Amino acid sequence: MATGTMGIDTFHSFAADIIGGIETVIDGKRDAIELALTTLLAEGHLLIEDVPGVGKTMLARAIARSVDCTVNRIQFTPDLLPSDITGVSVYNQAEMEFQFKPGPVFANLVIGDEINRASPKTQSALLESMEEGQISVDGATYPLARPFTVVATQNPVEMEGTYPLPEAQRDRFMIRISMGYPDEAAEVTMLRTRETSSPLDRLTPVVTLEQLTSMIGLVRNIYVSPAVEQYTVAISQETRRDRDLRLGASPRATLHLVRAAKARAALDGREFVLPDDIDALAVPVLGHRLIAAARVAGGASAFQASSIADIIHRIVAATPVPLGAGESA
Repeated sequence: MATGTMGIDTFHSFAADIIGGIETVIDGKRDAIELALTTLLAEGHLLIEDVPGVGKTMLARAIARSVDCTVNRIQFTPDLLPSDITGVSVYNQAEMEFQFKPGPVFANLVIGDEINRASPKTQSALLESMEEGQISVDGATYPLARPFTVVATQNPVEMEGTYPLPEAQRDRFMIRISMGYPDEAAEVTMLRTRETSSPLDRLTPVVTLEQLTSMIGLVRNIYVSPAVEQYTVAISQETRRDRDLRLGASPRATLHLVRAAKARAALDGREFVLPDDIDALAVPVLGHRLIAAARVAGGASAFQASSIADIIHRIVAATPVPLGAGESA
């Protein structure tokens, strides 16, 4: 069972406050909001992918506003340099030595807007920070703030001025979500409520950094039975054998799937993970990491994403659930 300074009821109350606050800004996207919070609580990084104008950056900013922590925003452009993200060593003439000036990546929550508009070289500046929680510049290593989460938005690769994210970069994002267009009622409500002001201006933090750290600590201690672990590994192994996939799930993907499932269980008020948690998160966690075979993908990324989701659903449905996977400690 989960143990820690924060109880599951208090955790659930704080989570409900965060979700409720974000819903005042993002209309009709409860699933996307819950997945975003799942990523934050699982100490992962979130990739929000969709066409321009559907609220990707608004969701990222709403998450940042909900927690009283340090936040920096980076607008990715083709001329952005790696040092614009990590920081740079500047020579101090008075002290006759180089001093490191931290870049915007030194924050608890970093919003990377339109991350795939920058060159692959600049995108790679985030690799070390996202995996190891540190930055290396001029032979020196600098630790980043804890907790540390990157919330990045990107436009579809078919759009002008975008670069596809390298496989190593995509693999470091725990979850990818898509906002989608709002339904008719939500869009009408948006027109009425945002005529004179933005609801983001009224959103205030509902948890402190210390409370968020306690929530993350509770998620770490959510129980995962050996049977659920075996089930998760079986799904990942099957993606590596499937004939319709050219690239299967990495070991990091397996780890991220379990971590995300622990956060989902806690958000559901449980202190243990069920196979249903793994099933529900398989597409958001694995979908952006897998590459379909050419005969399946057809060369179009939008179709590829749809076909990969179908492949994941097929693999999950065909993977037997081990006995005891639905039991708590």
